[in-house]
Order: sequence, then structure tokens, then C-alpha cells
Amino acid sequence: MKAADNSELRSVLKWDANGLIPAVVQDAQSKEVLMLAYMNEESLKLSIESGSTWFWSRSRNELWNKGATSGHTQRIVSLSYDCDGDTLLVRVQQQGPACHTGSYSCFYNAIELEGDHKAGGAAEQHAAEADRFEILGRLETIIAQRDAERPEGTYTSYLFDKGVDKILKKVGEESAEVIIAAKNEDNDELRSEASDLVFHLMVLLRERGLPLDAVMTELAGRHGKPTTNKMR
Repeated sequence: MKAADNSELRSVLKWDANGLIPAVVQDAQSKEVLMLAYMNEESLKLSIESGSTWFWSRSRNELWNKGATSGHTQRIVSLSYDCDGDTLLVRVQQQGPACHTGSYSCFYNAIELEGDHKAGGAAEQHAAEADRFEILGRLETIIAQRDAERPEGTYTSYLFDKGVDKILKKVGEESAEVIIAAKNEDNDELRSEASDLVFHLMVLLRERGLPLDAVMTELAGRHGKPTTNKMR
């Protein structure tokens, strides 16, 4: 969004009686909803100009720049408004936890549903079976949570704490283990080592800020395209 669009936005967006509009903040990589805050015209202008999130605190009656004191900043990847113009969606690269409690997302209090709609119910079970790649999305969210919260004693936190060189070393090691398992014609071993490789590769993607969706898009873009034979 360009700064020149500010005047147009003021007329398009529907501000409430206090001159505020809700802003849903989403992790651009994992797609997890992180928090809900409010913007006024000034905080929206600052967000657009700075590329980081600014909000209006209703309790303190002042502007606040997310992460200015905690270091848990949000770099804006995209900013859009809904069909009614009364809600903003802010996709960000989150540094550390988004919630003041230290949690990755503010939405960590689950409400159990009843009947076939409850967790583990027939409807959800059917949906899970229909999407055989659902676990990849769940794993991406868990990895993002570990990256943000860095709980002590978890292997994923250890990898992020050690940095990209350690993660790359593990990707290399697991790649070699996959090759060995395949050469040994041991599918049980291959299944286990391939799972380890996928996990470490996803940790690497998070470390580099590359969403799994980008990889899927790349694969989809290649589908149906002619391949080049480099053999002479």
C-alpha cells in the first residue's frame, strides 16, 4: 500500500464511532491468526509508511508500535481490507511471540464444540481424512510457535537457538540417511528418515522466512511444463 493511497483509504474504510477499525493480524508464513487490535487513521498511516504495525490502544488512549519495547516486532507483508471495508487484515512476519503472555498467538484458549462438530467428532475426522496433507499445515504452525516462544527443552527450539548452520547440518544428515535407507531397501527405515528430512526442511523454511505455500506454488507452476534434458 502506497502512502499516496491514504486519502482514498480514509473514505473507503468504515471507521467506528471512535474513529477505529479492527485489524486482524496473521502470520504470513504459517497462516496462524496471531492477534486482534485496533487502528485509527494515524496508526494506519504509520503502519503503511514504516512497514511495521502501529495500533491505537483503547485502554491507554495512545498510539503503540508493536514490539517497540518487547522486541517482538511485526514486519508487514501485506495489508488489505474486507468487502465491507470495516476490517483490516494485516499479514506479517512475526518476530517472537505476538501475545503479551508470551504465547505465539493470542488465540490459545480453545472452546470445545459438541456433537459431530467437536474435536475428534465424525465431521472433523472426515475432513482430516479428506486432506491427507493436513499434517503439514499443523506442523508448520507448531514450528512457527516454537520459533516464537522458544520453550526450553524442545528440540525445535534448540535448532532455532543454534541457528541456520545447525539446521543446514541436520538437513544434510537426514538427506544422507534417506539415501542409505533407500539403498538398504528398507521401507520402514525410509519412512522414518523421510519424515525426519521433511521436518528439518520445514524448520529451515521457517528460519529463512519462506512459507510452505511458496514451495507448493512452485511445484504447481511446474506442473505440465516441458522439462529440459541436459544430457548431451
